[in-house]
Amino acid sequence: MAPSANNLSRHQAVAAVRRRLLDADVETADEDARLLLRAATGLTSLELATQQQSALTPEQSLLLEQYVTRREAHEPVSRILGSRGFWTVDLLVTPNVLDPRPDTETLIETALSLVENKPNAPLKILELGAGSGAIACALLSELPKAEAFIVDLSPHACKASQANLARCGLSNRAFVLQAWWYEAIQAQFDLIISNPPYVASAALSTLPPSVRLYDPLLALDGGEDGLDCYRAIIRDLPRVLKSRGLVIFELGCGQAADVRLMLEAMSLEVEKIARDLGGHERALAARAPKRDLHRI
Repeated sequence: MAPSANNLSRHQAVAAVRRRLLDADVETADEDARLLLRAATGLTSLELATQQQSALTPEQSLLLEQYVTRREAHEPVSRILGSRGFWTVDLLVTPNVLDPRPDTETLIETALSLVENKPNAPLKILELGAGSGAIACALLSELPKAEAFIVDLSPHACKASQANLARCGLSNRAFVLQAWWYEAIQAQFDLIISNPPYVASAALSTLPPSVRLYDPLLALDGGEDGLDCYRAIIRDLPRVLKSRGLVIFELGCGQAADVRLMLEAMSLEVEKIARDLGGHERALAARAPKRDLHRI
């Protein structure tokens, strides 16, 4: 903000921030300006709307300037403020985990649409590559009798998942494991769900700066063709997925056909491919075949 920002009203401050963010090619300038002002002042949306002419204090102006400078560098608002609303839960966002995105909520919608007897389903859920634990937190909040195992290779992600489970009051129904995919898993699950790294290595440099500069590489790089993690997860599915159990993946653009072929090669039947709000095929759900328990 300009040196005279101390004298700006809240209404003027929002307009000034919006202009700066537009000049920095921030597409969500309107929404971000309001969010950053709310954070800098500690006021609610209603208070800001009804007290627009009140001047910012020097402390508020300084904090807002810090926030805006970071957003001009395309740091996501969730990282600036340290939290993100996802589904119906509010999650902490740390520097070492993927920032949960609205597109990933398509996985939650897909899972809930396929789970039978939702309120009372005593599901055993496995989230692979959990990052912040967003998916597990959202599902456990909707399925009060379910329990989840949360796996990530990164110790920072495991710590973030534990913090978010505690924040959401779900720690008593979840277990966090630092491991490479299934290496520490001996049980079988009703639902396995994952948003794995799926960006082709050569495409990493083309990602938007809000992703390329701030999301951890471990959560993005899917190998030469972006499909390495799907191969690793699908290879061992028969061991860990129950008879008629579900597996649900988040997909990158154009990956549905390849992932479908991998699953069908393992005798899983694709039940649903769901699109996100942008119209992209974002979630793929497949079901394991029914096993003859007498032959196992």
